[in-house]
Amino acid sequence: MSRKESNDEEMRFNGEEEEEDDEYGDGRGLEAWERTYADERSWESLQEDESGLLRPIDNKTLYHAQYRRRLRTTTATRIQKGLIRYLYIVIDLSRAAGEIDYKPSRMVVVARQVEAFIREFFDQNPLSQIGLVTLKDGVAHCLTDLGGSPESHIKALMVKLTSSGDASLQNGLDLVHSLLNQIPTYGHREVLILYSALSTCDPGDVMETIQKCKASKIRCSVIGLSAELYICKYLCQETGGSYSVALDEHHLKELVFEHAPPPPAIAEFAIANLIKMGFPQRAAEGVISICSCHKEAKVGAGYICPRCKARICELPTECQICGLTLVSSPHLARSYHHLFPITPFDDVSPSVSNDPRNLQKNCFGCQQSLLNPGNMPAPCVSCPKCKQHFCLDCDIYIHESLHNCPGCESFRHSKPVASVEE
Repeated sequence: MSRKESNDEEMRFNGEEEEEDDEYGDGRGLEAWERTYADERSWESLQEDESGLLRPIDNKTLYHAQYRRRLRTTTATRIQKGLIRYLYIVIDLSRAAGEIDYKPSRMVVVARQVEAFIREFFDQNPLSQIGLVTLKDGVAHCLTDLGGSPESHIKALMVKLTSSGDASLQNGLDLVHSLLNQIPTYGHREVLILYSALSTCDPGDVMETIQKCKASKIRCSVIGLSAELYICKYLCQETGGSYSVALDEHHLKELVFEHAPPPPAIAEFAIANLIKMGFPQRAAEGVISICSCHKEAKVGAGYICPRCKARICELPTECQICGLTLVSSPHLARSYHHLFPITPFDDVSPSVSNDPRNLQKNCFGCQQSLLNPGNMPAPCVSCPKCKQHFCLDCDIYIHESLHNCPGCESFRHSKPVASVEE
């Protein structure tokens, strides 16, 4: 064999190896430049304008428009809401949670969203409590009991993050029914199920369990990660919850966070009740005492029940000795905005934006410019009471986090000063 033929065979052999590496090395058979754009799907962020040119989609404006529609829907009528909520999050950790259609897996994505949701839930519902339940190997496990500490729930979830076996919807409902059935009548009982499987492996009639939850006034909501299931839809219809299927990770986050604000109160629970609460004092530093919630000795850093003088670690909670509901005054203050929500801001019309006499150049909240490059007016909103203009980011921040209009508050505080000077 000549040297030329041997070189040709060697090059051919090396070429086949390179093709095999490209085909099996990353599991997708894509070139490097293709992999750069495959995950981003950048072509979906383009739209055609009136002149036929491709322009990037203004996702910020679209998100703000969706937010304002949701805000107007929730504040259109004055609805009594449940401020003291007892919510169990049921997480499907069956083998279906190990699917990789969500990157890196459904289980990891769900855990990430549950972690963010727990923090947001306690920020909006400081008087409420959360518990975690997992579905795995056909059995429902109570991961954490009802409590008001976000860190303890998150830590327990991350330690037990493994998937195996089948999911049993009936066992999960039976477990949360037995746990929520002990809740006082003034508490609103809720269940949020994050379901990955396409079936349920139940030991009995799940329809009877659904009717038990309905009779106990337990509101059950389901978010699916695969496809719509009739049994999940029927469960939500019977108990007054909501059922939806996530399209991607961003959509999943939106669906989960919709359950953070308090829902409308059930008619039987809408009756006004007087609830006896205690406001414990901070325990002295360096004092050793037995914690009533953990049943162990701890040094300092805790609270003393005003009725039975027992030591507890966190607020809000229920005293394990005398059963008194223990809260702090900031918890009540942070729940106030659900009773009297801030009025939605009005969109500034283009005619006002183009009039330099009526247009404010800077946002009243963050003091950023309300003008785009070229001195063109950017989309903004105005408070219907104080008439101050705000950018889109401040509009969302004011209604979701601050719950007070800076313009109205500054006008309210400057009014007494002006009267004193006169």
